Amino acid sequence: MNRYEKYKDSGFDWIGEIPEHWKSIRLKYIGYLYGGLSGKSSKDFNQSANPDNKPFIPFTNIANNKVIDPKQMQYVVIKKGEKQNEVENGDLFFMMSSENYEDVGKSTILLDYLGETYLNSFCKGFRFTEQEYFPTFVNYLLLSQPYRSLLQIEANGFTRINLKIDKVNDLALKVPPFEEQTAIANYLDRKTAEIDELINQKEQLLKLYEEEKTAIINQAVTKGLPCKDARTCVSFKDSGIDWLGEIPEHWEVKKLKYVTKDIITGKTPSSSNSSYYNGDIDWFSPGDFNNNFILNDSNRKITKQAISEARMKIYPPNSVLLVGIGATLGKLGISINASTSNQQINAIIFDEKIVNPFYGLYFLLSIKNAIIRLANAATLAIFNQTQTKEFEIFIPSSEEQTAIVQYIETETTRINTKAKKTKKLIELLKEYKQSLISEVVTGKVKVM
Repeated sequence: MNRYEKYKDSGFDWIGEIPEHWKSIRLKYIGYLYGGLSGKSSKDFNQSANPDNKPFIPFTNIANNKVIDPKQMQYVVIKKGEKQNEVENGDLFFMMSSENYEDVGKSTILLDYLGETYLNSFCKGFRFTEQEYFPTFVNYLLLSQPYRSLLQIEANGFTRINLKIDKVNDLALKVPPFEEQTAIANYLDRKTAEIDELINQKEQLLKLYEEEKTAIINQAVTKGLPCKDARTCVSFKDSGIDWLGEIPEHWEVKKLKYVTKDIITGKTPSSSNSSYYNGDIDWFSPGDFNNNFILNDSNRKITKQAISEARMKIYPPNSVLLVGIGATLGKLGISINASTSNQQINAIIFDEKIVNPFYGLYFLLSIKNAIIRLANAATLAIFNQTQTKEFEIFIPSSEEQTAIVQYIETETTRINTKAKKTKKLIELLKEYKQSLISEVVTGKVKVM
């Protein structure tokens, strides 16, 4: 990579040296900040039939994008003559408030002409008044690691992280002449687009890996293991369940209530009693569920006193837990240790003489969409104990269940290994993109 001929001290340790001909200016001297929506209540938002419904840029559009995506808008009622700030092409936007330090202070830019459009109340807009500053370059500069780190340090808060206006206004920008700004921005547009395309390809590959795992599980628990030769191939019969089709002829179909020792819905001990919490008993909630399905360490734990006084039940090891209500309805996991859960979760305790709990988990994973459909058919989307007990499961022999579990775990481990390498590559590409932006916009690398 080329470097500039001469450098000078920027005056800031967090930037280091900059090219000798670059100058310093504070953000407030090249434009002004303006506020987002004000005076709005929840009833003003997303009234699709209201003719006064107008688009606004939600904070997620700023948090998730380098450039505002016109397709990611929400709507708010704006009455005729109402005084609200409209956004314009070339404006920058700042996340002034967030639930985490990663997003606070993040900037993005509007490159499209949107017409009458507004800005959410958690963010500030910035409009340039000086023509010698190229908005896209300034946005890249603010997205570089030195500036992102600075704004994160300047922010403060506990449950919500906030950034004061003066911290943004006083940002010291280190900028080259306009022609050089334009060349740098164009270079970064091209290079980051190339990197983003590579990242997108890898992310699509991750989706294919997930689809492959799903197909392997579905095939194994509904059709059995792949036959190696004519001797190991089996005959099939109608399962009696239209959407699952045929199953191996020697398999049985039984309702969960006939192959389980118990199906239990969890409870929440009184939150006002501190002696119920911070114990050593796992108390699972939907937030504990992960993509590898193993549950062995809940975020919150409860005490034996809570179990006793709240009349809760302890689930034995290898209980399959199913989220029966809420945004993560249908999520599944298996608790490796003795545990309990909140009321959003049904614990399915298989009779291990009939059903291998891991086979039961994989079977339920294969019909997850059916569980969600059935729950959504109710007025309140819920999959309760009664529905769980009535669900049917295919029962191969114990030996075959064990073989199916081993096959699934071997195959998913193989796929997970590939996925892990792909995720690492995505991480490296994102780090390279961030490093490239930072090096170029602070003059460490010359691109023109």
